[in-house]
Amino acid sequence: MSSAPAPADFVRLFTDGACSGNPGPGGWAYILNHPASGQTRDSSGAVPNTTNNRMELQGAIEGLSSLKRPCSVELITDSTYVGKGITEWMPKWKAQGWRRKEKGSFKPVVNLDLWQRIDELLAVHRVKVTIVLGHNGHPENEACDRMAVAAYKALKSGW
Repeated sequence: MSSAPAPADFVRLFTDGACSGNPGPGGWAYILNHPASGQTRDSSGAVPNTTNNRMELQGAIEGLSSLKRPCSVELITDSTYVGKGITEWMPKWKAQGWRRKEKGSFKPVVNLDLWQRIDELLAVHRVKVTIVLGHNGHPENEACDRMAVAAYKALKSGW
């Protein structure tokens, strides 16, 4: 039984972030796969002083930002923070004025700048989130991890 070809506007976005210390130098990476054409592209980068969660978010932001037109995106991440943030927490934060409830009172959302950028990108693309187990042999997730680590190591070697 043959499966239908992938829609032209569908992409798979694999992302990861890594940090040496938390906070410390960090790296992000993404792999973008377009099944209809078979094309793949990737990118990575590093930040001198950051956190792992910021790098996880940055990988998703960089990948979504690289898309040239609105797409249907399967965002594959090993970050529960990114996955649940997009699917569960962010709608509540927005309804509460970008605040989260903690111990009966409202607190500012951590990494607000990045969450608001993700929100802007979600308004452009149709995104479905898939959370995979990290460091468990998922080829693209492992590749993103290697790229993110290499990015921050390259940054550190230049110090």
